[in-house]
Amino acid sequence: MSDWNRRRWLQSLGLGALGVGSGGLLRADDAKPCPSGPGLQLQDFRPKSALHVKQTFVPKAKFPVIDVHTHLSWTAQNKGGVPVGEKVAAQITAKDALVVMDRKNVRAMVNLTGGTGKGLEENIAAFDKAAPGRFLTCTEPSYGDFLDPKYPQLQADAIEHAAKAGARGLKILKALGLVLRERISEGPLVKVDDKRFDPMWEACAAHKLPVMIHVADPEAFFTPIDCTNERWDELGHHPDWSFYGKDYPSFKEIMEARDRMFARHPKTSFVGLHVGHDAENLEFVGQSLDKFPNMTVEIGARIGELGRQPRTAGRFFDKYQDRILFGTDAVPPPDGENYPQQVFKDELYEIYYRFLETEDEAFDYAPAPVPPQGRWQIYGLGLSDAILKKVYNGNAMRVLGINA
Repeated sequence: MSDWNRRRWLQSLGLGALGVGSGGLLRADDAKPCPSGPGLQLQDFRPKSALHVKQTFVPKAKFPVIDVHTHLSWTAQNKGGVPVGEKVAAQITAKDALVVMDRKNVRAMVNLTGGTGKGLEENIAAFDKAAPGRFLTCTEPSYGDFLDPKYPQLQADAIEHAAKAGARGLKILKALGLVLRERISEGPLVKVDDKRFDPMWEACAAHKLPVMIHVADPEAFFTPIDCTNERWDELGHHPDWSFYGKDYPSFKEIMEARDRMFARHPKTSFVGLHVGHDAENLEFVGQSLDKFPNMTVEIGARIGELGRQPRTAGRFFDKYQDRILFGTDAVPPPDGENYPQQVFKDELYEIYYRFLETEDEAFDYAPAPVPPQGRWQIYGLGLSDAILKKVYNGNAMRVLGINA
């Protein structure tokens, strides 16, 4: 496994897997006989449903798909977990990615973590230029020069350079708001709506680069890891993924800062990744969409949340069908195998297609012995063809400026 793999990246970052964890990873003891008796521990409890309900296999999407949320490469981090410099490492080749894409009817994939400077140019050459029309690469901020008084303009200039190099958007990791500090790795946390980034947001508007933003994780990550936390076993395995206490802002404070920033830049297109960072509260996400016409959302790594509230989610998709993009948060193997709800392989897309296209009941949202994000199953939405076309590709084409 490469030194640049996702696990090392996340360990250095001190954060969760871009909003999800690995509590459901296949452990060595999963191959042992199933424990029983009164001493059974939660970590060994892997119930099999006794329901006899319809099971639909959806091997290929009904319409061509644009996956707007993938990670085909990673950018170098400093010891504090802050993205710095231009060094990137690809996790897969375009040739190998296309094999899965063609089987699953994925027309195009957006590599969000494409880097900056020379690293960005390398990624564009390796993917976008290697298979024109099949890959779109986004740039990222580099915080290495954050202490330079000229940083706001330097970062805005970097956006212009990225646009000229062929970048199709800007990716904001939750390093902004939860990791980046005033002295990069030390001092107070820098807030999401810090005005030093205003020139960067405006540069994105000027160059028509949508901002693919992720600044908050599930609400449970901001609450105590106690008996009431529905992600107890996930966070129990990885307590460093918790943002409760210390000097972390509350979930509410992060979202308020995000909204102030959205309001200050009405000409910039913002894609709220992971269902606007709050798939547990679709009423709030809807209010945000109503408030900010410059905002859309995507569904990557959140069908586990959407699928356990199928009637609410169905109404959400119906009302905001022009504002929802398809995404998976896919990470190529071997590293992606650590995150079964995100690993880039056939099964990932089959589950997403089943969720969106069928009305199947009580099925797993990830191919794992234990549900990795929460101990529940999901229910399909059975979206109409008209809505499916928009979610699968139409909305992404509009937001990303992709020609038919």
